[in-house]
Amino acid sequence: MSGVTITDVQVEHHENGFAIAHPTPRLSWRFGTTPGGDVKDWKQTAYELVIKRDESEKEEKYKIDSSDSVLVAWPSTPLKSREIAKVKVRAFGSSDSGSVSTTNWGEITLEVGLLDREEWKANLISGPPQPLDEPKQPFRLRKTFTLSKEAATLTRARLYATALGVYEVEINGKRVGDQVLAPGWTSYKYHLRYQTYDITSLLRQGENEIVAHIGEGWYATRLGRPGIRNVWGDRLAFLSQLEMDGKVELVTDDSWECVDGPIQNSELYNGEIYDTTYDLSSSKSNEKIDKVEILPFPSAELDSSDAPPVRRVKEVQPIEIITTSSGKTVLDFGQNLVGWIRINTDLESKEGGELVLRHAEVLEHGELGTRPLRTAKAEDKVILGGKTKGWEPKFTFHGFRYVEVNGVRPTLEDFTAIVIFSDMKRTGTFKSSHEQINRLHENVVWGMMSNFVSVPTDCPQRDERLGWTGDIQVFAPTANYLFDTAGFLGGWLKDVAAEQIFWKGVPPTVVPFVPPNKFNTQYPRPHAVWADVVAITPWDLYTAFGDKSILEKQWDSMRLWLDKGLPRGPDGLWEANVPLYGDWLDPNAPPQYPAHGRTDTHLVANAYLVYVTELVAKIGHLLGKTDEAQKYSVDAERYHKSFLDEYVSPSGRVVADTQTALALALKFKLLRSDQVPKATERLEHLVRWVYFKVATGFAGTPILLPVLAENGLEHIAYRMLQERDNPSWLYSVGMGATTIWERWDSALPDGSINPGQMTSFNHYALGAVAHFMHTTIGGLSPSSPGWKSALIKPLPGGTITSARTTYDSPYGLYVCDWKIEGDKLKVEVEVPPNATARVVLGNGEGKVDKEVGSGKRSYEVEWKGDERWPPKGIPGPQSIPIADEFVP
Repeated sequence: MSGVTITDVQVEHHENGFAIAHPTPRLSWRFGTTPGGDVKDWKQTAYELVIKRDESEKEEKYKIDSSDSVLVAWPSTPLKSREIAKVKVRAFGSSDSGSVSTTNWGEITLEVGLLDREEWKANLISGPPQPLDEPKQPFRLRKTFTLSKEAATLTRARLYATALGVYEVEINGKRVGDQVLAPGWTSYKYHLRYQTYDITSLLRQGENEIVAHIGEGWYATRLGRPGIRNVWGDRLAFLSQLEMDGKVELVTDDSWECVDGPIQNSELYNGEIYDTTYDLSSSKSNEKIDKVEILPFPSAELDSSDAPPVRRVKEVQPIEIITTSSGKTVLDFGQNLVGWIRINTDLESKEGGELVLRHAEVLEHGELGTRPLRTAKAEDKVILGGKTKGWEPKFTFHGFRYVEVNGVRPTLEDFTAIVIFSDMKRTGTFKSSHEQINRLHENVVWGMMSNFVSVPTDCPQRDERLGWTGDIQVFAPTANYLFDTAGFLGGWLKDVAAEQIFWKGVPPTVVPFVPPNKFNTQYPRPHAVWADVVAITPWDLYTAFGDKSILEKQWDSMRLWLDKGLPRGPDGLWEANVPLYGDWLDPNAPPQYPAHGRTDTHLVANAYLVYVTELVAKIGHLLGKTDEAQKYSVDAERYHKSFLDEYVSPSGRVVADTQTALALALKFKLLRSDQVPKATERLEHLVRWVYFKVATGFAGTPILLPVLAENGLEHIAYRMLQERDNPSWLYSVGMGATTIWERWDSALPDGSINPGQMTSFNHYALGAVAHFMHTTIGGLSPSSPGWKSALIKPLPGGTITSARTTYDSPYGLYVCDWKIEGDKLKVEVEVPPNATARVVLGNGEGKVDKEVGSGKRSYEVEWKGDERWPPKGIPGPQSIPIADEFVP
């Protein structure tokens, strides 16, 4: 029998262990099997760690009797700044045969960053001040330095760097690292990330040159609508420290020089202007050189984050050149995406000519649909006359599928779209027999990638692109399945807590906080669903990754919200006159008033209040904070009673007679057991009454299908999922969408854009429906934190006859692959070593409900088709019947 292998070793939630910020890092390892192998019921009984530290000639060896393989404690003394440690791990375990086996050695090399801000010897430097009310022109900071003959023997060289703004570094003409838009977007008053680069191969004996390109990035650009500049500051600046073999050799100081460059302007919303005639190669005679100015050292915490950086992750070629009715030339890339355009050739043009690239997500009546961009130009301009091959913007990005090309006659080979993304590991997959549902799932993936660029944003294209807390709160379970989000979201929650403390307990609706704009006052307003991210999202991360420390880190944030931030009435529920978003973007709300849905905003808020208070009590007990947990338990009981008194009839009718109100009451278990049947019956009625159209917004949409399935209405859930008319998930797919839309009808049936001012074709929140695909259709969900155990329980329905979902958990790969053939349900499952699963299959003879250990297993059970399928709508008294044709 083939053996168990260690396939991956991870330190904390870091992508590779390079430049970590943990002196005592926890270690994890994933399991697999040798090719073609299958080991049944294998459990780890012990593990061995071998640590070789760069300051010691000896290896440290530790043999530990434990089944733990995720986030195990560091056994050695704390690591120091700059220290390198090579770690090897192997596991011992036993399988169903009783035999004891040993894995291969898994390996990882750790390197620690700078743990103490006192170790920074560099100065924060900037060029001359620039006008406050204008875009900041990018500039270069440059230094020539000499390495002695002795330095040529160096074994390790590192560059530590960050910026107020965004930066890119070159050494001797070669780009340093593969990150883009570094250092990323954080709440700069509190946290400023720095990056560490291995530059050993870039240095040479003798003269060297280092150049840092600096742009305004998020730090000083216009943000929001109508938008303000300089949210965090008006001076772009750079901080760097070059070390060789652990010794500081070069720092940013007043000996550097500030130089202009070919980038004339670069804004996130408006795009970049680049002059190809600027000479970067000759005697530098056309340069404008200024002295640098030393600015005060950043007061924010300098943080080497576990969050993966933004990188170029894909390239997409255009599929068609369109000539519009007005004579414009438009490239169609076939996919709505986020990034920019690279020029692949040297474009010919008359002297003084310009190439102008205008970006948009959609075409409207055959022309570029730019109205949804609002005040964002999303336009890159290249002044021609010099080399263009290889050009791409440096400090901006766009959300687009279509690019209007002005100034040259393009071919399909001239341009490539570069896709950027915070480079998280892909962990979850899904595919079924229903092609439109598969396309919907792909749209969810692309929508997530488009909006996980440094922070989880609402949209990537218009004059907004802000870190809305409500969007990620409802989407996190889906995100956590699709990608390894632990480092990304853990880092962002750190900023949520910091902002919340500053704003006296109120978590802003956007983090980092950007005041003021159309949606925010100068001070953050408390909003249920959005602010509740402080408790719900840490819990979702704990469920997905099993890391209790995220709950510890966010505990004070949870309490601060419930104890000080949330405005309450005399009964402890939400204060009655507080304006709230409620079930935001209910399709029944007027286009210009998206909060004016059919569900009472305070019912939504108070349903969340009861749930979140109970959740915080649960977290408190888990963390051993018994007194606080007991207080929240008592509070939750009181709020629950008030909720029932205020909103629910004795029989189980909810006063806001909507899909959202009923779904919330059922999902958050707000009803007495004797009220559940009436509420379930009423929810079914409401869905059938509107002929299976979605009537939910942000609060109701993520939970609607799971609630239906959990309450025996899976036929209704599948019918809703497969509905194609607006509002429905498949309406946008039928309209050619390649990402998730902000509104159910961002595009109207005739192809025109929704008249509302808030219309995006790349929002991820409504893509939370993929959670239903993973857990109910696919049949995979965690049953203990971090997937130590899982539930494998596919629930086939609708016209879907097969599905496969996989999840690369902290323990290894789970698989559920099923198909229906005749009256049989055939299922292939896989459970990783050192994990278990409960397998629940079938609805007839031979049903399976059993606990299994690791390995691959095949099942064949009786499956009876649902006699309720397809369900029918409920006709009203109208004389003209409503079409109720189901199209599979």
